[in-house]
Order: sequence, then structure tokens, then C-alpha cells
Amino acid sequence: MNQLKLTNVRIKLIHPTQQVTEKFSKREFVVTDGLESDYPQHILLQATRDKCSLLDQFKVNDMVDVAINIRGREWTSPQGEIKYFNSIEAWRIEPASGQAPSAAPSGMSDFGISNATNTQSPLESSAEESDDLPF
Repeated sequence: MNQLKLTNVRIKLIHPTQQVTEKFSKREFVVTDGLESDYPQHILLQATRDKCSLLDQFKVNDMVDVAINIRGREWTSPQGEIKYFNSIEAWRIEPASGQAPSAAPSGMSDFGISNATNTQSPLESSAEESDDLPF
């Protein structure tokens, strides 16, 4: 699956880390596209396991770049009904390009995502990517 990057987004909300099971923890946060728009986009993201601590160096209103993976899973209810769930998992968070970090970054290695300047809205896919969604 393609790895995606949200660039120049503003942190709107950071939740505390939740210990879901003994071995699994998650930390949810919300970013907005930062554009002055009549229809701002508020995107719920999550960091899991050891990535939860990546949010420690940021605060609400910080501008960041976030590398994400979109995850999906199937679940069958006790009644046999099949449901599908999606999550957007952040695996790298860093100050937005050209902005100084509020603290020294930790765990910010580059995993092959391009840092090319993007002139479109940070939450839109590029024209090169196919859009197979029905809406």
C-alpha cells in the first residue's frame, strides 16, 4: 500500500495515550488542513505502540508534516454481520517543512517519502494517484 504524507497541517487536538491491551497502546490526535476555508478538513489520526511518544514534542496549533498509512480491517459480529473499519495510522511526525521544531525530534528517520513541495491542499491526493472512490 502507498505511504502518504500530510504536509503543513495544524494539530487541533491531542488525546492522552490509551492502553488498549497489555501489548497495545494508541494515541489519537486531530489535524486540520490549515487553509482558510469555509469547509476545513478535520482528520482523526492515531499513533500506536512506540509511536505514541512522537506526539510528546508537539502541542495544539503546531504545524506538522505527518507520514501515514491507511489501515482497514474486516470484523464479523456475533450475529454474523460483516463490518469494515478504517484507521489512519501516523508513523512519523515532524515540524512542517521550514519550521523549527519545539524540541529535538526523536525517531524522525526518512522512510523514502518525498519531501517535494506540494502546491495543492495538503489533504488531497496528487493528480498522479488514481482515485477509485465512488464519491
